[in-house]
Formats: sequence, structure tokens, C-alpha cells
Amino acid sequence: MKKWNWLFLFVLTGVLLVGCSSKEKAEDTKANDQTEEVSKESGDVQTEESSNDPVSALKLTENEKIGKYLADADGKALYYFKNDKPNTSNCSGECLQNWPAFYTENFEVPEGFNKEDFGTITRDDTGKQQTTYKGYPLYYFVKDQAIGDVNGQGVKDVWFIVNSETTFAP
Repeated sequence: MKKWNWLFLFVLTGVLLVGCSSKEKAEDTKANDQTEEVSKESGDVQTEESSNDPVSALKLTENEKIGKYLADADGKALYYFKNDKPNTSNCSGECLQNWPAFYTENFEVPEGFNKEDFGTITRDDTGKQQTTYKGYPLYYFVKDQAIGDVNGQGVKDVWFIVNSETTFAP
């Protein structure tokens, strides 16, 4: 019978510890929120952006075979389609299924890139927005499954990664 008493005591202690821990975390969160509110009221909080939109950052990532390339905030490679025209996508239907459009708002660019070279178009086929680099729409490649994959580089000699030295044929 003493075995069951010890087991009961052990379980009860665990429940109490978990309950106290959750209460402390909630109190800490509440205290932090109150501190931030007081700081905001006193004007001590400094923010780069006045809006509540999160700022994502494009990255310059490197691959042994192809060198440095532009990636989204999660590290997925970004591509351009050689058959696109400035501010116009020529990839739709099945093409768009294999090369999903990239879009993000309110982002920072890595060193070597000029923020003014990035823009947005509204696609004619889907009505959705797509981010552009020097007027050319940016895409992902569905076969890039892991961060660092660049399986789309050179596909059919019309799909290429984007880097700061990317030039587009007129």
C-alpha cells in the first residue's frame, strides 16, 4: 500500500509544479506587457517601422556550384524566367504550378541589392500580386524541397537564380 502512496505523492507534486510553472509564465508575460505599455507611454520604445506589418528580409545565400543567390526570408531560392517581359509574367497554368509566384510585402534587401530594384505586379491570370526584381517576376521552384536547394537553376535553359549581378536581356 505504501507504494501507491508514494506514486500518488509523486503525481500530485508533478501536477502542482506544472500548475505553478504555467502561472509564473503567465505572470511574467503580463508583467512584460505592462512594462512595454509603460515604456510606450513614456516614449522610450523605438521602432524602425511605424506600421504593425512584420518586416521580412530577403537573404543572399551561397551554393558551392552556383555561388551567391537571392533567397526569401526562409532561405528558399528565388528564380526568374527568361521568357518573361518587364512587369509581365509569361508563366501560367502548369508552368505556374511548377514555378509558384513569389510575393512578399515590406521587406529588406541584402547588401549588394538596391531596394528600388524591387517592385510588385498584379498577375493577369490570377489577379494576385508578385514581387519583381528589375521588373522581372520572381518565382520558387517546386522541386526545391529543402533550404539551400537550387534545383531550378538552368532548367530548360530559361530558369535562373537571381543574384546582384543578374542582367536581363532586352
